[in-house]
Order: sequence, then C-alpha cells, then structure tokens
Amino acid sequence: MRLAASTPPVHHNCANRAFAVNSAFMTNRFISRTSRKIAPFGIIFAILGVLLFVFFVRKAGVYEIWVGVKRLGAGFLLILGFSGLRQAVRSLAWTRCFELPYRLGFREAFVARVMGDGLGNIVPLASVAVSEPSKVLFVRHRVPPLAAVAALALENIFYSLSVVLFIFSGTAALLLNFSLPKQLRYASFAALIATTVVVVVGFFVIKRQWRFLSGASSWLHRLGVGKGKMEHVHPRAHALEDRVYGFYRNNRGNLLKIFALELCFHTAGVAEVYTTLSFISDAKEPTLLIAFILESVNRVINVVFKFIPLRTGVDEAGTGMLSKVLGFTTAIGVTLAIVRKARDIFWTTIAVVLLVRRGFSLAAVTRKAEQMAAEVAAVTENPSASSPQAGG
Repeated sequence: MRLAASTPPVHHNCANRAFAVNSAFMTNRFISRTSRKIAPFGIIFAILGVLLFVFFVRKAGVYEIWVGVKRLGAGFLLILGFSGLRQAVRSLAWTRCFELPYRLGFREAFVARVMGDGLGNIVPLASVAVSEPSKVLFVRHRVPPLAAVAALALENIFYSLSVVLFIFSGTAALLLNFSLPKQLRYASFAALIATTVVVVVGFFVIKRQWRFLSGASSWLHRLGVGKGKMEHVHPRAHALEDRVYGFYRNNRGNLLKIFALELCFHTAGVAEVYTTLSFISDAKEPTLLIAFILESVNRVINVVFKFIPLRTGVDEAGTGMLSKVLGFTTAIGVTLAIVRKARDIFWTTIAVVLLVRRGFSLAAVTRKAEQMAAEVAAVTENPSASSPQAGG
C-alpha cells in the first residue's frame, strides 16, 4: 500500500529537490572534512584501547580467561539469544513511535537497527553521527525520512530515560550493598546526582513541552553565533519538536508500552550477565543483584566511551575492577567483557553481511555512511524535498 500526498507544483518541486541536492552536497563535504579531521583521533583512541586491553588481559591472566571462555562453551548461544532479544525490543519500540499514516514493519526496523549499530562499531568516533542517520536511510523505501527521524528520536528519548533510571538504580544498589573504595564511592555519588538532575529536567521538558532545540538555535542566532547556519537549523529543530510533542499529545496510551519495551532491553541485559557469570565463575555463585549492578555499570561505559570502537580496553578495565569489588576475580570481570565483545563482533559481522547483500562495498562503508548522514541532514532541513510517497 502506498501513501500519497498532494503533489506540489512542478517548479516548486524541482526547486526543492535542487535545494536538497545542494544541501546534501554541502553537508557531505562538511562531514567528509570532519571525518578526515577526527580520523587521527580515532586511530589514537583505538591504539590506546588495544594497549589497555592487552594490559588488563595480561594482568588478569591469559590462562584464567581462556579457562572461563571454555567453561562458557555452547552457552554463548544463550548470550546471542539474549542480545538478539535486546535488538528486537528496541526495534519494536521504534515501530511504535510512528504516527499514522506511517507505519514501519518489525522486520525492516530490526534489519535497519542491526546494520546501523554495526556501522557505529565500524566507524570510530562517529557512532551517533553515522549509525542513527543510517537507520533512517535504510528504511526510506518504507517511510519518509522526516517521519523516520522523528520516530527514531522519540525512541531514543525513551531509551535514554530508561538508561538514566537503570544507572541510578544500579548505582544506588552498589552503594547500599557493598563497601567501596573512596574514589568509587565518590564517583557513585556523582552518578546519583547527575542522573537525578537529568530525570527531573527531562520530566519538565516533556511535561511542559519546552522548545529547547529550536529555542536554543533561535537564541544563538540572535547572538550572532553560526551566522547563516542557524537559519537552517531552527526550522529543522522546530519540525522535529512538533512531531515529537505531537506524538506525546496524541499517543499517551502508547507511552507506557514503549517505555516497558525499553525496560525489557535492560532486563535481557541483566539476564545475559547472570547467564555468563553462571558459566564462567566456579568460585562464586552470581546473584541477580550482582548481574544488575554489572549491567548498570556497563551502560555507563557504553554511554561515556561510545567513541572507542567496541569499548576496547575500557570495558575490560571497568568490569575487571568492579568485579573484584563485588567478590569475583579480575579475570572473571575481564572474561565477561571479552564475551560481550565477542557478542558485539557477531552482530557487527551480521551487519556487514547485510550491508554487502544490499550492495555496499566493505571498502566504501565509511563513505556510504557519510552520504547517509548528509542525505538525512538534507531531507530534515527541507522536508518537502523528500519524496511525498512511501510504501508501507
């Protein structure tokens, strides 16, 4: 079924499309220049991550880690099952964030999310700038880009809120149940304060429907910051806010269902950690509380160190040190992080296979990702330039 919209006059449509092509070209040049500038930093962070990885693997003991991996064995299939469930619930949450007349099927959303997240792992220092726009472009044959951008932004808002609450709960559990070193205790208190502020501010932003994006761009324009650029940013931000707040007003009965799906994502993560520890730990039995705390800290690592490919080294360091505080050995924590990394590599491989099947050359993955980001910027800057029709 195709959803048709009123067709604009031919000369306006041509002008709009010419503007979109020019905007995409200019944005693509900007993204290409930016990517070239940050590429050396990506290489540096990747090297530092590998060195940190090697250091903590040697410190934990290569033999002990190998024994833990052998204990897991076929249990890795369960880990892949839990991780697949996590991909599925977030994909389903995305499909529920669309407003009529647009709809996105679960299969299309799932494939787009897997490929987008895979690109985020492949392209260092550009996971958000590349992976999120690419998901929109992967489904453009089903829904208009602006509708997909708004739905994805809304799903990310729900996900971010669930992450904040999850981190808050995990940090509180850590403080209440374990004796922590001074530095870790101070960091935990700081995390509690930060997450509390984010929840309160986020609640009022959504409840009052504050125009913080368009308002900020308008304020910067009045100050003379980014002359010429803010004139294009303001209408794009305003259009996105209209769609997000419009969904909030018109679909309040659906909000709890979307948030429940995001909570299922974290629940599956706790089950994944608990299952992994059950296989690899022979000296200490894991508990759901310990799995909950470890997964909440893993969320912090994912948020703070997203610019490091696969969080190499950082995950091993953080999980290894925390595991020792929780009564496990450093080797168990490092092994848990390595199992997570193997899981991510599996899904990244699936993403690469899907990309190749859709005609993307592995040698040109970065260039294609930049083009995707540029096209998203063009169609969101000028919605009428996108195709008025989309299959559903």
